[in-house]
Amino acid sequence: MATATDRTRTSRPSRLGVWARTHPVGAFVLLTYALSFPFWLLARLGGGFAAIVVGGLGPPVAAAVVTGLSGGSVRGLLRGLTRWRVPGRYYLFALGLPAALFATTNLVLALLGHDLELSLLPERVPGMLGTFLLVATVGGGLEEIGWRGFALPRSEAVRSPVAATLLVGLAWGLWHVPLYGTPAAVVVPAVLAFFYTWLYNRTGSILLCLLLHASFTPAQDFLLLLPEDELAHQGLVGTTDLVLLGVYVTAAAGLVLLTRGRLGLAGARPPRPATRGPVAPSRPRGHGVRASRTAGPAGARTRGRTSR
Repeated sequence: MATATDRTRTSRPSRLGVWARTHPVGAFVLLTYALSFPFWLLARLGGGFAAIVVGGLGPPVAAAVVTGLSGGSVRGLLRGLTRWRVPGRYYLFALGLPAALFATTNLVLALLGHDLELSLLPERVPGMLGTFLLVATVGGGLEEIGWRGFALPRSEAVRSPVAATLLVGLAWGLWHVPLYGTPAAVVVPAVLAFFYTWLYNRTGSILLCLLLHASFTPAQDFLLLLPEDELAHQGLVGTTDLVLLGVYVTAAAGLVLLTRGRLGLAGARPPRPATRGPVAPSRPRGHGVRASRTAGPAGARTRGRTSR
């Protein structure tokens, strides 16, 4: 027969659960690294594509574990994967932004005197479509459950959107280092994170972030229309890399300026989550048109002025 002491012990949250509840983003990042890094090191030692895929599941698994430990709803976390009813302009952003950035990069390279080979584009279309489908299913897109669906809203609950994006972006970039084998892998994800933040804040949709991720990867693989021999002779960091990074940084800075640092987050910054309850809602407050319809007249007017 269970005693009162036994009942108290079983009802008392574990130290791990308490720490996960009070430090959800830190717990998520550390668990993600612990789950992914061994498989990616194995992949670099010849473990093959399967090890890369399994390692890429670190973020969604870590997000689900920390959500459970902190008393949240895993079903609520995953709900963003089915949130597809958003205005078409957000689909255009998710599917078209990478192509637009690479078109700009190719234009700058042409102005700098590089010879573009437009004839490469038709023959690369099948590879682009195949890569898109691969990333959208098993090749990396599912990591958005963790980085955007879990870490971003919890970080924004206690930080400005820009600071939260930098934090999540740097952690996201560091996560890629064992996979690519260079600290330079930190830089590009940290910059691209601003586009994901705006899209997630405006839609609350992990699905849209997954589509953006699945669009960026084939763009990076296939849309630089330079001869292969020129790319091969540029070294570790060549003119192409610097131009592409410059385009990314300029576009991200422009997004921050156009949204006045809000990056699509509506209303005032939410209060710090309580340490004894769920760490954060499964859906950020105020997404696009629907938020303005459900808010009261004063709230709708305020959000209309502050959200972009």
